[in-house]
Amino acid sequence: MNTSNIHVFAKWQVKEGQTEKVLALLKTAAEESRKEKGNLFYRVHQSIAEPDTIILFEGYTDEAALNEHRSSTHFQGIVIGQIVPLLEKREVILTTPLD
Repeated sequence: MNTSNIHVFAKWQVKEGQTEKVLALLKTAAEESRKEKGNLFYRVHQSIAEPDTIILFEGYTDEAALNEHRSSTHFQGIVIGQIVPLLEKREVILTTPLD
């Protein structure tokens, strides 16, 4: 198993008219995610040019911490259960920082 830190870049294209609802749900998901033992940071960004585009920048201590995050109640219930249905498109890129 990889023991390096893992950074996640998630780009969400929100369905028209749903951005405020997604941001409200994401506030709770972010707060809960930041409490996780293996979470290094969880930052939410909104595109200036395309306000319906949300970028998440997350950091985890290792692959196990990321897996724990993905199986958490708040991730499954809020992100998968409530937010994903409000998205047009969802792209997730996993990286290992080089510096």
